[in-house]
Amino acid sequence: MGGQPVQGRMTADGTDGVVIFLIGMRVNKWRAVRSWLPVFRAMPRMIKELAQDPARGLLGVRPVPGLRNFSVLQYWESKEKLLAYASDQNGAHRPAWAAFNRRARVGGDAVGIWHETYVVPAGSYETVYGNMPPHGLGRARGLVPVGRRGERAAQRLGD
Repeated sequence: MGGQPVQGRMTADGTDGVVIFLIGMRVNKWRAVRSWLPVFRAMPRMIKELAQDPARGLLGVRPVPGLRNFSVLQYWESKEKLLAYASDQNGAHRPAWAAFNRRARVGGDAVGIWHETYVVPAGSYETVYGNMPPHGLGRARGLVPVGRRGERAAQRLGD
């Protein structure tokens, strides 16, 4: 979490809905490098591809490192854009997914993968960051002073 802290209480800019996509892999057999290393290397290619074309809908990314589990938290504009990327025949995801399935048939359970998708409608989330560098959804959408969207969490949630 680099960058200079933004002084004061801030919140994520915007009131649109957001899609939170968590995706990861788990190394089940460390010695089976041929099975898990290609999976590990695929994600940076996809993120680079998405970063080069903001119209695809990826708002922001945060890696979540672990000892055996490696995951990425992603913020998306919409489920439609996420699903369009996942099924794009010309994007980096489809070949990576096909390669994973081929290796899984041969390599068995050496590596596991997972994802979770949360569609969060407008008005169903709130954020606050106190004296923090841009972080999470605030980094993805930009920051505004808390007072602009309400001083209390209930106000930012529309209650």
